[in-house]
Amino acid sequence: MFIGYARVSKEGDQDTTAQVRTLKEAGCKKIYEEKASGGRWDRPQLQRMLEHLREGDVVVVWKLDRLSRSLRDLLTFIEKLSDLSVGFISLTEHIDTTTPAGIMLTQMLGSFAEFERAMIRERTKAGLALAREQGRVGGRKPKLGTSQIQAIQTMVASGQTSAAEAARLFNVHRSTISRVLREVDNTLS
Repeated sequence: MFIGYARVSKEGDQDTTAQVRTLKEAGCKKIYEEKASGGRWDRPQLQRMLEHLREGDVVVVWKLDRLSRSLRDLLTFIEKLSDLSVGFISLTEHIDTTTPAGIMLTQMLGSFAEFERAMIRERTKAGLALAREQGRVGGRKPKLGTSQIQAIQTMVASGQTSAAEAARLFNVHRSTISRVLREVDNTLS
């Protein structure tokens, strides 16, 4: 059975009329309509449709972006449908996973998505390396300065205060004090 999914964004006064008409013309017997963001997967009608899918069904959308904004999420969704032995058709892009050519196209899209992720990782690593070369360090700023660390180490080592009291005094978590004291122990060893 052909099952349609129509979605419009929450913003504005959009409606699914044109999508529904096209899905009916394509032979959809049941159509799930939704007004929700395409960047989220917790859409009630989408989840309801997934629960009602049976082996041999075909999910039909008017356009790929009605299902997801992200290529990676879209491919994950199509893979999930494949695991359920459910086909997928996008009318505008002429993608049909019920045919060998459609399966091949989906696999090519997956390859492009994987390539895109690898390129992003590569650019991120290069950017971080450049930042390190320029003396910039990532992560949060330290909660304690050098003088505060030295004061804590002296206070705890002399028995003047406990680690828990030092944490309260310097307004940090007990684990921060433990890490500071552990670093001193490691440098002394």
